[in-house]
Amino acid sequence: MNRSSAKWGQQRGLFVKSSPETRIRTSSAGDERAVSEVLGVIMMMAMVVTIMGGVWVFLNPYLVDFQDNTNWKSAVSIADRIDDRLDVAGSSPENTGIRNTYSLKSTILMPVENVETWSISADLVNSERIEIININTTSISILAANETARSVKIENEDSSFTQSFQASHEATVITHNISKQHWMMVTVFDEDNTPIHRSFEISLSGLSISTSFGEGQHKIALMNNARSSQFPNEPWHVTRLPNMEIDTLANGQFRFSILLTDVTWNGSLGSSNNMAVNFESLGALTLFTGDAYNVRFIVNNNLHEVITPQYHDSWLTDYKINRASGTLDTYTGYAPYQRASGADGLTIESQGATINLEIDLQRIEVGR
Repeated sequence: MNRSSAKWGQQRGLFVKSSPETRIRTSSAGDERAVSEVLGVIMMMAMVVTIMGGVWVFLNPYLVDFQDNTNWKSAVSIADRIDDRLDVAGSSPENTGIRNTYSLKSTILMPVENVETWSISADLVNSERIEIININTTSISILAANETARSVKIENEDSSFTQSFQASHEATVITHNISKQHWMMVTVFDEDNTPIHRSFEISLSGLSISTSFGEGQHKIALMNNARSSQFPNEPWHVTRLPNMEIDTLANGQFRFSILLTDVTWNGSLGSSNNMAVNFESLGALTLFTGDAYNVRFIVNNNLHEVITPQYHDSWLTDYKINRASGTLDTYTGYAPYQRASGADGLTIESQGATINLEIDLQRIEVGR
């Protein structure tokens, strides 16, 4: 092919015969474009990762709060269901109960042993006032103001002890062999074997529901029909008080009722995706029923030191308002037994009206 033919073909776009220098420049430009595209993709991926990381950092607290709120609602729902089952089992005949299944994925169900101690005493006749003092684990003293006491019966869940004694204007010391492992009842009788005074002490147990939060553990304590909760890094707060009521009857008497609930456990509890729990009634006990005088009750909660003062503040709110306004002469309701703080216990101010005392104990066993 001659030079003129090549020029003719180039002019008509049939072919181009390039020199080696031209081919080298063309290949170098293609490589630069490829490198530029790779760098662009890398930079874009870096931007996407950076943006996603920023979005995660921004949204993470909200996601944690959302998860905590979900876990909290689940724990409260479980607590409500267990409360309902305890109420049903406690009202059932002895050795009967129910079985429920709970989903405890992020929640742990545990027993709380001896979480609350109650001491209740009352004279059962208006003609006598008796004071009983625990000297030690095997001795008590009985002081009868009108010297009508003649015998005493001390009992617990396993055994009982009875002893007679002579009337005295001084305190009579009784030595017994009844241990206060769980509860102990002391009943004083007159010469006709009529109950004239009764005191009762018990250590109650309950259940604890612990749920994992982003900042720690959220806890709910179910104890004696009451409920307390604690959020991470916050103190315990009483959300429901024990079951006590004061009612005015048609005859002008006051009815003071207390429902105590003791929850014991059999076996292990813990956490599980689907955990079946048995609620069995161990039978109810009637502790007081009928007219009562000089009623006194002492409550000590061992879950945390802030629980008992919250009980007292709630029960004594009306009393403090009436004391501040100078209207205690017409006030009826909860009142401190001696010191205004309630440290010596609480009583019922009825302005001379007779108090009908009704106290029952529900006993429930929980297990798997």
